[in-house]
Amino acid sequence: GTALMGALLYRSLKCMKLLIKGGADVNRGSSLPMTPLVFTTGWGGYTNFVKFLLKSGADPNIPDAYGNLPIELAAKRDCMEEVEMLFPLTSPIPTIPNWSIDGIISHAKFESAKPLDGRQLEQTKATLKAHADHLFRLKDYKVASKAYGVAIDVAPSATLYANRSLCKLLLDDGEGALSDALRCRMLRPNWVKACYRQAAAHMLLKVSYYMSSLPLCFPTVQSI
Repeated sequence: GTALMGALLYRSLKCMKLLIKGGADVNRGSSLPMTPLVFTTGWGGYTNFVKFLLKSGADPNIPDAYGNLPIELAAKRDCMEEVEMLFPLTSPIPTIPNWSIDGIISHAKFESAKPLDGRQLEQTKATLKAHADHLFRLKDYKVASKAYGVAIDVAPSATLYANRSLCKLLLDDGEGALSDALRCRMLRPNWVKACYRQAAAHMLLKVSYYMSSLPLCFPTVQSI
């Protein structure tokens, strides 16, 4: 599950296909309470992934943590192509009176116009952060960084930026770590962890600059 979710976070269709052919469960959601199909229909740019998941037997009738089916998530993004793929495989939803492709999209637009429940937003953010934290504990810093990015897209916070900054530090990405540390400080200027992340990023950049300058200071035998 974690490997498959990593392929999705990196938008690697080739990797996802290999994992599924190798036996990955297309209906398992790793540490996240969402299936790969729920994830791909909830975010834009995954239409080819949705097509392959359905072809591989993904169940479109498994909802997300809030009871939304993949077809509803695709409809909220107004993605007609994905709704058309999901429609023949999805069981009718009683709360949608006009069970048709146009009816589903119209209903989704109506629901999307309602104010977002703050509690639901916080729960979504907490769920995504928990998944990213799990990947971090597995020392999969690249995928964890991507996962924190998904959580930031939903609801930015100083903690999420601080955690992604640490991932980038561990990946030797000084500029990325500094960028996230500065965003963290903008949200919580006096937070000790934010200051520490910024200092660590500056230190990494200085070390990187020093190491890159060594060949200029000490030419190799071939260059003499």
